[in-house]
Amino acid sequence: MKKTIRDFELKGKKVIIRCDFNVPIEDGVIKDDSRIRKSLKTIRYARSEGAKVILLSHLGRVKSEEDKEKYSLSLISNALSKLLRKKVIFIPKTRGEEVEKAINSMHERDVILLENTRFEDLDGKKESKNNKKLGEYWANLGDIFINDAFGTIHRSHASNLGISKILHSGVGFLVEKEIKELEKLQNPKRPYVIIMGGSKISDKIELVKKLVKKSDYLLIGGGMAFTFLKASGFNIGSSLCEKDQIPFCKKLLDKYSDKIVLPIDVITAKEIKENVKTNERFINEIEEDEIGLDIGPKTIKVFKHYLDDSKTVFWNGPVGYFEIKEFSKGTKRLCQIISESKAYRVIGGGDTARAVEEMGYSKKMNHISTGGGASLTYLEGVKLKALESIDEK
Repeated sequence: MKKTIRDFELKGKKVIIRCDFNVPIEDGVIKDDSRIRKSLKTIRYARSEGAKVILLSHLGRVKSEEDKEKYSLSLISNALSKLLRKKVIFIPKTRGEEVEKAINSMHERDVILLENTRFEDLDGKKESKNNKKLGEYWANLGDIFINDAFGTIHRSHASNLGISKILHSGVGFLVEKEIKELEKLQNPKRPYVIIMGGSKISDKIELVKKLVKKSDYLLIGGGMAFTFLKASGFNIGSSLCEKDQIPFCKKLLDKYSDKIVLPIDVITAKEIKENVKTNERFINEIEEDEIGLDIGPKTIKVFKHYLDDSKTVFWNGPVGYFEIKEFSKGTKRLCQIISESKAYRVIGGGDTARAVEEMGYSKKMNHISTGGGASLTYLEGVKLKALESIDEK
């Protein structure tokens, strides 16, 4: 069992907390602050215990100097200050004299947020490739390290794995809760129904192979459904299809025909844009110039049949292009059906979590993971690299 923040004497200590503030931002506005809010419990606890709190996080993928302005954490510091009702001192650097001077001047209960850790990726991907010297530098800024960024806990980065190999370390409340909730899916109450969506099957091959064995039924929607439909012999028009994955899908369908449930109708259009003319098609009626962009009403009824009888539901990946109103009905209807179910309901992070939040169903789910990739890695049975390095109790 890993140590948690509760296992340390924090008073007067400089506590580095790796958070996940990787939130969606459009035109300088945070569109969903749920990840920030979910970090508050750990930060508040550290402050209540008299710690000097140093926060690290990434935001987006920083590939050029131009990205620095777009992905600065200055906006996050303002939002966090309001939520904590405490001024968060933002240091627009990842290291250097300004960082060291600010930290050395800290008082108990102060909170400092350093600049986006991925700014270091502009110099040989030092963050993402877990540069040893960078990890050592950050570790030397503090006394204790707390990893509360579940979204990156499957990654070997300097700001998580690098620091935890040097400092005494534990996990925060968010990571502790994530692991506890996801563990329930290792021995689920049955029937266990899994919904898999999203665009590509290639990103989830190993996961699908493992989850289809664990589940009673695997309901497939989203863009990835069309590769399965193509493998079943249907004409899918101009819909998304990974041709190199057709043999894999066909093999899976042959072996698990009693478990895998595919759409029987879809919503199509000739373009992916708002206010476009749509058609409701059975899967054998899709025309050559049409793109399948959502599951249809008859498929929703089929999926509902399995979901209503379930005892455990895990959902990863929207079943349509939900960002556009015309193709959001399938995802929204599944949100409603699952929220009304008596099953244990887990949402696997990423776009699915965003859809559930935006559509107003977040409070009706048992658990919404903050890490899509991390939750999938955990369910695959693969070790979470940054968690493995945390101190044992």
